[in-house]
Amino acid sequence: MSFDYNEVVAKVADTLVRAGSTFREDKKEAYRRAIASEELPRAKWNLETILENAEVAQCNRSPLCDDTGIPHVFIEVGPNRAVTGSLMSAIQDGVREGLRTLPGRPMAIMGDDKARIDMSGGISPDSDALATAPFLIKEVDEDVLRVHVLMLGGGPAIRGITHRIFHKHSIDVVLDEIVARTKDATKMLGCTPCAVAIGVGRSQYEATALMMEAMVYGNFGKQSPMEQYITDKVNETDVGPLGLNGKTTVLATFMKVGPQRASGVRVVAMRPGCCFEPRIASVEL
Repeated sequence: MSFDYNEVVAKVADTLVRAGSTFREDKKEAYRRAIASEELPRAKWNLETILENAEVAQCNRSPLCDDTGIPHVFIEVGPNRAVTGSLMSAIQDGVREGLRTLPGRPMAIMGDDKARIDMSGGISPDSDALATAPFLIKEVDEDVLRVHVLMLGGGPAIRGITHRIFHKHSIDVVLDEIVARTKDATKMLGCTPCAVAIGVGRSQYEATALMMEAMVYGNFGKQSPMEQYITDKVNETDVGPLGLNGKTTVLATFMKVGPQRASGVRVVAMRPGCCFEPRIASVEL
């Protein structure tokens, strides 16, 4: 199926700006519920301020946070649609245009492998120099070609972890290990309340891909029993908004469990998304 290159660029650019500047409605509702339930005045004020910040950012189409994030692209492809090299180039150009428009914070490190690791190459002054993470592509039954853009910040990446859990034939063992590691991460994150993203797979790559998928399909108004268990247990820590105590350390947990192998371990990827994550917007091409 043919497509208009410039139209794709414009749509993806707009999607990135919306991702970086807008709370989806289910997230706004989650904040409103948390504000209504909080009893600690400073916790309630923090939640109100975060939501007010989001409303202003959406109105101005300006970044939700100084750390504008690394662009990640997740593509859904229906049975009669195709992802070509030309389409991927158009999406990349759309991401670059979106980074210029938002604008994204200049964060790209220049130079060769060594220079990029030790930062001796310096930082590019251009917002659009920030490379997109490798694309994730998923087959779906719908006859669509849908692009999701996520802007993922550095704080959650620092506190996130991919690890193996010996399941001991017990879901409780796995969930309690996830809870323990999430509690540790949220205590150190700073920018709570979290949206915790979890992927359970057979390898590090698969678990991380499932974690990304959990963020794409997660809904703050819908929690499975396992997701709700993790949310409730981590909220018992009293870390609260911005780490200043309160009921709301986690707004929601998004968990995706993939195929598993006959093994004594489960590979789990966990990301304690900050108070602005997942920063995500979607468009059909």
